[in-house]
Amino acid sequence: MQFPESWLRAFCNPPLNTAELAHTLTMAGLEVEELKAVAPDFSGIVVGEIKEAVQHPNADKLRVCQVDIGGPQLLEIVCGAPNARVGIRIPVATVGAILPPGPDGKPFHIKVGKLRGVESYGMLCSARELQLSEDHGGLLELALDAPLGINIREHLNLDDQLFVLKLTPNLSHCLSVYGIARELSAITGAPLLKPSFPALSTSISDVLSVEVQAPDLCGRFSGRIIKGVNTAVQTPQWMVERLARCGQRSVSPLVDISNYVMFELGRPTHIFDLDKIQGGLQVRWGKAGESLELLNGNTVQLDDKVGVIADAHQVESLAGIMGGNSTAVSDSTQNIYVEAAFWWPTAIAGRSRKYNFSTDAGHRFERGVDPDTTIEHIEHISALIQQVCGGQLGPITDVQPNMPKPRQVALRTARASKIIGMPVSTEQCADALKRLSLPLSVSADVITVDVPNYRFDITIEEDLIEEVARLIGFENLPTHPPLAPITAKLRLESQRGPFRVRRLLADLDYQETINYSFVEEKWEHELAGNTNPIQLLNPIASHLSVMRSSLIGSLMQVLRFNLDRRLSRVRVFELGRVFLKDESVQDTDNSVKGFAQPMRVAGLAYGSAQSLQWGVSDTSVDFYDVKGDVEALLAPYKPRFTVAEHPALHPGRCAQVWIGEQAIGFVGELHPKWRQSYDLPKAPVLFELDLQAVLQRPIPSPQAVSKFPTVLRDLALMVPNGVTHDDLVNTIQEAAQQEQWLKDVVLFDVYRSATDPAQEPSFAMRLSLNKEDATLLDTEVEALIQTIVQHLSAKLSVRLRV
Repeated sequence: MQFPESWLRAFCNPPLNTAELAHTLTMAGLEVEELKAVAPDFSGIVVGEIKEAVQHPNADKLRVCQVDIGGPQLLEIVCGAPNARVGIRIPVATVGAILPPGPDGKPFHIKVGKLRGVESYGMLCSARELQLSEDHGGLLELALDAPLGINIREHLNLDDQLFVLKLTPNLSHCLSVYGIARELSAITGAPLLKPSFPALSTSISDVLSVEVQAPDLCGRFSGRIIKGVNTAVQTPQWMVERLARCGQRSVSPLVDISNYVMFELGRPTHIFDLDKIQGGLQVRWGKAGESLELLNGNTVQLDDKVGVIADAHQVESLAGIMGGNSTAVSDSTQNIYVEAAFWWPTAIAGRSRKYNFSTDAGHRFERGVDPDTTIEHIEHISALIQQVCGGQLGPITDVQPNMPKPRQVALRTARASKIIGMPVSTEQCADALKRLSLPLSVSADVITVDVPNYRFDITIEEDLIEEVARLIGFENLPTHPPLAPITAKLRLESQRGPFRVRRLLADLDYQETINYSFVEEKWEHELAGNTNPIQLLNPIASHLSVMRSSLIGSLMQVLRFNLDRRLSRVRVFELGRVFLKDESVQDTDNSVKGFAQPMRVAGLAYGSAQSLQWGVSDTSVDFYDVKGDVEALLAPYKPRFTVAEHPALHPGRCAQVWIGEQAIGFVGELHPKWRQSYDLPKAPVLFELDLQAVLQRPIPSPQAVSKFPTVLRDLALMVPNGVTHDDLVNTIQEAAQQEQWLKDVVLFDVYRSATDPAQEPSFAMRLSLNKEDATLLDTEVEALIQTIVQHLSAKLSVRLRV
């Protein structure tokens, strides 16, 4: 929320400078995120009036102006602004003035100049040249009663400071200048100027019938008719300036007045063009099939989850969020209906995000707006409308179908002392709550508060304790070091930490990425095969609507992001949590019933296998490169890889990773249809592993190196189609299991016929044999080789190549 310091001090003016005021608000929980000046530094600029403006003798687009700045002589200034005319008052930069820095960062000094042969003793300024706004269509026109010669900074209060507050969602009562002032008065004890809203006299009897059909949507609806307004007038300059300093541009008098009351008092209101309303108004939930063209030009489709204001023929407004275009006020509007309502926060929350936009009104209503002040605020906005636009007032109608019930919250002094962490007395607590204008009664050590309707944040005892702590001052709370035994938590030797896994992957040339845990639902369907993902009740964006059950979708998004920025080689990994539905999970300190939240580690490699260099040919990364990275990550374990299928991966280039009898993840190339869907020139290779399994590592155990020579034997085998490398290795190891001489089996050559793909391939296998207590004899080796060959033939129909 943004507002000028001068407006805040108009309600409450404590004896604090700007920095002290910002610190006081921040320490009371109203964080001042930014302080910035209304205008940049400049000097020597005063108010002047053009007394004469004649055509420049040597230039068609220039005028020679005689300007009065309150001195004994008029200044001759050459100006090219299209609105330079006699009678207007404008900012004048006199000789010696310093204008704000330009694009080069250097201030601009005004000197006596000569333009096309005519001397100019100064400069007439636009708002853009003073960096007050982006308007550079002409000179900045000031009020006609602006004192001549007065410094422009003083006249426009340009030394004012803008406060930007970062308010937490529970502070809905502070979403206005008056709300902040009310808090400031309670914090500092400075007097608060409470605005009064006297009832205005009515001159017409016209009323508009209102029927609230949904009391769970609208608790109170107040309004009045005003006839004969003049919308052709200009919004007063003081109001335009205050709105601009709140970040709101001027639109039209009626819209400006409505916005002004919202920033001043926190009350969003809406003004209808009365002549465009057909019949009375109905406040109800929307209906399927209805649509509404909003003031922002968007047309939205409605349903029964969205509140609306409708007349006898059509929907006119999105309740509590934005008005419709059909009843919007315009320059031809003469009769209006002013509405102020109380919308239940739960009926407004999330509706704006459903339509991918947000409004100041919706921001306030979904947090809660005081239901008790609709009448007073209509009187206030009516007075402003009469003051600016004139008009005849009708009586106020007020419908109250479902006002909030009175509620009481009790505070125990002993509980407050325990929560705050310092002794507090009942008197201290009562004084703090009284300063906040909270009605209360005290009985022994219990304070009972009758919670005002504008304090939507006070529902339990801890809320009152928070208010007491704020008023005492967080900086005044004592600091105590924690009293607890400190014991080192040693990790088992058979485990490694997540940091070590990150370092290993970084050493393998992967870069870490961190992504949201909520993802697009399409990713879950396509890349994880999850047709029933965990839905978010209140997503931060409409497309990030589910919790991820796989890290692959996040890595694909990172790849797409990098390719869009012309990177040709991408190697990234993520170590993060996934979310799965699991009814066996129970509620504990670290878990939520029905949901498993395991940690995974996943990686993606795309593009060249090696960074560009002269000594290695440029080859694309493939399945075996990433399989090697997985083996390096899991070392000293020797994982097994078995043919498998995964929704995201190529059915012929995907393997499941095993450690012992535990399947811990997958590695493989992206499925061709997803490569085509994501418009990728090449297929990335991905892996995803269970982090708990990756963190395990066997404890090293020493083994003696055999002093006897190793015997190597090569077998050239004709292998039937369909027999895999794992089948061969497992069968060979099974055949040699009894003797335990076989130390290693390596495939070192594969031959396939180039002309006959159906012909059996030839696999060349190298067997390493070693006996730890003696030298192997040729007869022993030959006997073992025969056993292996017979076993291969009997089990897999494999035969020696002749």
